[in-house]
Amino acid sequence: MNLLNRLSMLVFLLALGAAAPTRASDMDKEKRWSDQIVDALLVGKAEWLEAGGQKFLGIYTEDQTGEPKGSAIVLHGIGVHPDWPDVVYPLRSELPNHGWATLSIQMPILPNEATLKEYIPLIKEAAPRIQAAQAFLKSKGTGPIVLIAHSLGASMATATLAEAGDPKNDSGYAGLIVIGMSSSALDPQLDTTAQIAKLKLPIFDLYGSRDLDEVLAATAPRAAAMRKAGHTHYRQMAVEGADHFFVGVEEELVRWVQGWLTQLPEPGAASESEMAKEPAKADTTAPTPPSQPTDTKPKP
Repeated sequence: MNLLNRLSMLVFLLALGAAAPTRASDMDKEKRWSDQIVDALLVGKAEWLEAGGQKFLGIYTEDQTGEPKGSAIVLHGIGVHPDWPDVVYPLRSELPNHGWATLSIQMPILPNEATLKEYIPLIKEAAPRIQAAQAFLKSKGTGPIVLIAHSLGASMATATLAEAGDPKNDSGYAGLIVIGMSSSALDPQLDTTAQIAKLKLPIFDLYGSRDLDEVLAATAPRAAAMRKAGHTHYRQMAVEGADHFFVGVEEELVRWVQGWLTQLPEPGAASESEMAKEPAKADTTAPTPPSQPTDTKPKP
């Protein structure tokens, strides 16, 4: 190959790399978040987990009742952190008062100006973090483990479980709670309508009646997909008056999540015939809280 051809090939490879960049979590931003969180942490204990050769922050809060029921991995939405004041903090700090230890983890993040499309490569990066969190809780021997995920974190959780395959609910999770989850045609991993229909574990699909447009648009197709899939332990519910961040209705959020957790069957206790008694359904019966301010926080 002569010099001209070599130069042409080099230019082509550089252009190819520029056209299809790979993204990874912004570790500088993660460090800034973690420094702020650890210094100000009042509830729970900072734990450093590892996935893909990178350490990331988790916040572990033990059961406060003395009668543990299980534990929950809590996943935040786009661009924020495991102590975020909306949705994440109320759940991670209050569920331990109801018998559920929590581990809220830092999900992969990008700079503030990043788009949803730019987050697509990070979905696979999220999977090892979720698995590391599950391994941590198993080491604690805290009983059944559930996944609770908000916004983009919910999409990441659903994609992770669907990719792993769960034909007989062999994921190791007792249940999945998705909060404010949208669906997108940008990438199959973000097509939560298709991804969630692959799962068999018990699922609570929760959103606000004043949620983001893209969240509200996805709820009916998702419920229909679950019915078509014959999912027998799925519940979808809108909390009247709640926005995407459940601002002002944090107690309602915790109450509905905790209430659903109390109804979970013991692992292995519910056979397919028993679960078939409760078909997939949508439920919008929730108390009506006061009207809430307009959403101004990061979108999923």
